Amino acid sequence: MSFNELKLSNIIKSPVISEKSTLVGEKVNTFVFKVEQQASKKEVKDAVELMFKVEVESVQVLNMKGKQKRFGRVLGKRQDWKKAYVKLKPGNDIEFSVA
Repeated sequence: MSFNELKLSNIIKSPVISEKSTLVGEKVNTFVFKVEQQASKKEVKDAVELMFKVEVESVQVLNMKGKQKRFGRVLGKRQDWKKAYVKLKPGNDIEFSVA
């Protein structure tokens, strides 16, 4: 495994499994991933193609701001994170139970 492949394998942290993400996945063949904050669209596309052996049509990224939460008397803040919507070309699919 080359250095570039190792770097790409660390870009995707986890899939986002929620009602909204499964609905989007079923309707328009789009999958949602939690990715590194410094990752660009190109890096996310290359990482998904490398890890799941699929062809990516487009990538949209969002910076999610961490919510303020109270822990007893202490006011805290959750960590900021980045979310990527990855649309696959027709005929491609990702099975999370297999991957």
